[in-house]
Amino acid sequence: MGFHEVRFPANLSFGSVGGPERRTEIVTLVNGFEERNSPWAHSRRRYDAGVGMRSLDDVEALIAFFEARHGKLHGFRWKDWSDHRSCVASADIDYRDQVIAIGDDVTAQFQLMKTYRSGDHSYARPILKPVAGSVKIGIAGDELRESLDFDVDVSSGIVTFDHPPNADREITAGYEFDVPVRFDTDHIQTSVASFKAGDVPSVPVVEVRV
Repeated sequence: MGFHEVRFPANLSFGSVGGPERRTEIVTLVNGFEERNSPWAHSRRRYDAGVGMRSLDDVEALIAFFEARHGKLHGFRWKDWSDHRSCVASADIDYRDQVIAIGDDVTAQFQLMKTYRSGDHSYARPILKPVAGSVKIGIAGDELRESLDFDVDVSSGIVTFDHPPNADREITAGYEFDVPVRFDTDHIQTSVASFKAGDVPSVPVVEVRV
C-alpha cells in the first residue's frame, strides 16, 4: 500500500464524526470474574468523511479525492478537528507542550509523542504525521531553531538534532499533526436527490499503521 502525503480537505473533515478505537479481549471465568487483555499497544481511529458534506460541490471534491487515492489503495492525511495539536484546544502551541524524551549524550533522533493522562495513568501516542512548519522543539527549557538546531521529517515524525542532547536534559515539543488514514470502502454511493433531502453518503475512513 502506498501513502500520499496529502491532506483530505480540512473543510470537508470539519463536522465529521469519529475517534479512537481499542480492541479488548474479555474472558469471563466460571467464578464470574473477568480477564481482560488487549493485543493493540496503540489505539486506531475511525471517522466518517460523509458527514461533513454540505453541498454538491463538497461531494464532487470528495469523489475527486477518492478517485485520486484509488479507493482503499493509498493512504492520506486526515485532520482530526477534535485532536490535532500538542496542547489543549484553548491554548496556543508551545515548545513546552509535550515531553518526548530525555537526552543521553548519544541519541540524536527522537519520535514526536503525545501523552494522554488521566489520574495516575497515561498513554503515549507516537505522532507520525506532523504538519510542516508547526513543530517547535526545546531542550531543558530553551527553545531551539528548526534547520539550525534540528530538522523534522514530516512524513515520519522523527526529530533529528545536529548534536545529541546532553544527558538528563528534557526534550519537549509542540506541534500540529494529522492522522494517517485510508478509505475503508472501495465505493461511494451518492444520489443528488437524496443529498438535497439531507441524506449524505457514508464514507468510512480508518487509521493505518505507517
